[in-house]
Amino acid sequence: MRGTNAGTRRRGDAGNRVSPPVPQSPRPRVRDWVAVALSVAAASLTTARCGYNLVGRTSTLPPSIRVIHFQTLANQTPRIGVEQRLSREIARELASRGRFSVRPEAAGADADLAGAVTGFSLFPVAFDEAGRAREYQVRITAQVSLKTLPEGKTLWENPAYTFQENYAFSTSAASYVDRENEAIDRVAERFAASLVSSLLEGF
Repeated sequence: MRGTNAGTRRRGDAGNRVSPPVPQSPRPRVRDWVAVALSVAAASLTTARCGYNLVGRTSTLPPSIRVIHFQTLANQTPRIGVEQRLSREIARELASRGRFSVRPEAAGADADLAGAVTGFSLFPVAFDEAGRAREYQVRITAQVSLKTLPEGKTLWENPAYTFQENYAFSTSAASYVDRENEAIDRVAERFAASLVSSLLEGF
């Protein structure tokens, strides 16, 4: 190796000018490639998660299930009217998925969705300095099942599906009944979205 280097210098000294080496970008180090790979993997994972959360339209139900018979849930709680609001939002959420149509008649339906609201509670969880409730938790429990028609085969069921959520108390609600009404209005849509997602995705 020393002889080769010496020969190169001598040729330069003899007048055969050698062009200066062209600057080259430094070769990426192994750890640089690892960092890039991890960044790409993280971005892919984030995209996959976001896509799943945003779409939320997957279903483990058989493709043959397209028409769902659904009537108002039974109400086994003292709270009058809670089943009406929840049932309305469930029907709307099912229809919004695009694949399903919802009808109150069993004729021509592929499956029957039925159940009952078995629990409804509203209680304070946070208070202000004067001891007044400023945040409440609403909890709704329902027994729900989806069965094929006319066979009656169970596709999905949950005997105690529970949804709960905290919310700040509105000062405009003058009575406890007003607070209950406000709580139902606030959570009915999210209760339905959560229930339908669990039903369709098999959770």
